[in-house]
Amino acid sequence: MQSPSAPPSASLFNSLIASRARAGRAAEAFALLARMLTAGVAPTAFTFAPILSSPSAVGARCAAQLHPHILKSGLLHSDPYSGTSLVGFFGRNGWFDDALRLFDEMPVRSVVTWNCLISSFVQHGRVRDAVIWFRALIRSGDGVSDGSLVAILPAFGTPEQVHGLVKKIAMDSFSTVANSLLSSYCTYCSMWVAENLFNELTFGDVVSWNTMIIAFARRNLPHRALEFFWMMEGQSVFPNEITFSSVLYACSSINGHEHGESIHAKAIKHNLNTRAYVNTSLFDFYSKCGCKKDAHKVLEEAPEDSITRWNCLITGHSDTDLPTTFVFLREMLRSGVMPNEVSFSSLLKDPPLFGLLQIHSLVTRLGYGSYDYVSSAIISSYASHKIVSYALAYGVTLDPDSCVVSMNVLAGVYNRAHMYEEAKRLLLNQGSNDTVSWSILITSCARNGDYAEAFKIFKQMRILGHRFSNYLSVSLLSICTKSNSLVLGRLLHGLIIKTNSGCLDTYVHNMLLDMYAKCGRVEDCLKAFKEMEDRNIISWTAVISGLALNGFSRKALAWFKDMEEDGFKPDKVAITAILSACRHGGLVQEGMKIFRHMKYDYSIEPEMEHYICVVDMLCKCGHLKEAEVVIRGMPFQPSAVIWRTFLQGSQTYGVIDTQVFS
Repeated sequence: MQSPSAPPSASLFNSLIASRARAGRAAEAFALLARMLTAGVAPTAFTFAPILSSPSAVGARCAAQLHPHILKSGLLHSDPYSGTSLVGFFGRNGWFDDALRLFDEMPVRSVVTWNCLISSFVQHGRVRDAVIWFRALIRSGDGVSDGSLVAILPAFGTPEQVHGLVKKIAMDSFSTVANSLLSSYCTYCSMWVAENLFNELTFGDVVSWNTMIIAFARRNLPHRALEFFWMMEGQSVFPNEITFSSVLYACSSINGHEHGESIHAKAIKHNLNTRAYVNTSLFDFYSKCGCKKDAHKVLEEAPEDSITRWNCLITGHSDTDLPTTFVFLREMLRSGVMPNEVSFSSLLKDPPLFGLLQIHSLVTRLGYGSYDYVSSAIISSYASHKIVSYALAYGVTLDPDSCVVSMNVLAGVYNRAHMYEEAKRLLLNQGSNDTVSWSILITSCARNGDYAEAFKIFKQMRILGHRFSNYLSVSLLSICTKSNSLVLGRLLHGLIIKTNSGCLDTYVHNMLLDMYAKCGRVEDCLKAFKEMEDRNIISWTAVISGLALNGFSRKALAWFKDMEEDGFKPDKVAITAILSACRHGGLVQEGMKIFRHMKYDYSIEPEMEHYICVVDMLCKCGHLKEAEVVIRGMPFQPSAVIWRTFLQGSQTYGVIDTQVFS
């Protein structure tokens, strides 16, 4: 038995340090470590790892203090556990030079060490480096674990390559690997491919079912998500909090009140209705269905001192009743419950300026200013109020290393304020460690007209192995469109297909249509349109505009009719596009028919742009009297463009009636 005067053992210190670190109380963990070393208790392999893994253990100070202690204790050379934690710490913070140097120094490594390095590269968007080190792991002989495959999967735009390796080494029976593959298929491929894989699984745990339900809900297939939920029960797989939250989200998208009530009953049966995640989802579901009474009844089931309860009340009113959210905030503070980052995120959605200043003050007082998503929301809110100076003044006080999201938002504010050089300087000084930073940097160059520099930075980004995102695709395609560079546009198209395995985002695909049309390649535009899986009204409008721009007016008219037959109701932009096609092709009768029936057929009131197209069409074809009737019938004053168009038509056909201008 240990005597009362004996110092605590290393295992006791390790336990205390780990509990503080896991709770995010890194300062207390540091204090306990100092006390341990002062007492002469030698650290073990399990002493340093919890501090390095702590969510609050960020910044160079932590590594600078712990790295020498790990070296001095000899743990780096005797056991891979401490060194692996330090490699992971460096990697998570984007300090890859330090991580790789330490990795090379480690005489003893485990597969977990490799996994830490690979996942860090993936986390920061350096997918090429991740793939290179994954291949090095395979060659090293240290073995490939399920964690290795889970870490590398996000580095591939398509899961097929990893899937082949998984089958080859017979690891498809590992639940973590199989579920990660399934999630990747749901993200990057069509749902029927993902469903086929799901049906082939040798087992189906709750994670597998949740993956499918979440994917169906996000892909706007809520009925299929509900089908899987009921099928899941038939397979004797018990739902968890994530299951209920996901299927309630699906019900919200179809206003399925009856389905939601049945799922609520199931949640009660499984004793999960009062859990924070489910309780919040139930409140959100009833609120979106307009059942305010049921929504508040759900909250009554949660403990009164629950932060979740107050966050639900604040979030539930943040979109429709901002003054009430501030009432809830005051009551919350009076009850002794302190707001957290979720509370502030809801309050910062669209607050009035005075409310924003109060929230900013409260955030600072409670110490949430260092929380990246809270600080980024403050910057966005100031920018939305057009107080760019406040946004910039606050942004420059933040630590760029720990507030990467805020720095990206700040760069976006610079871009919107046409301060492109400042945006570039901020991101370059930051080091552009993640894909989002690189994308914003390239967008800044594109908006500033620095097209050559944008592609130069893009090349550097690709060399470093960062992912090619949809946001970046749009920026680069816009450069190709503006500079009329068909060659670059085609190269980008090929790269996009290669990166995304043919599964293009609809917005990116629409940009491709616009690029091909404006570069005069109508056949490529039509081919790209036919390859699209998900088309919207913008897709059809891009093709119609492209046909009109390149002189295929009758074909544009035919596509307009096809669009209606396909179930798409034209908006005002589509109407402008088809009127422009009629103007270019001299299709007066067809154009006037569409113009006269705009309000009756499509519930669209003609705007100035529509009148300009119609007057120009009539004047170019010599129908000056009809143009005069249209001008006199306008519900608002004709613009200078309309008068200039009418005057040019009158001069062309030798007729000028000055009474029209009176």
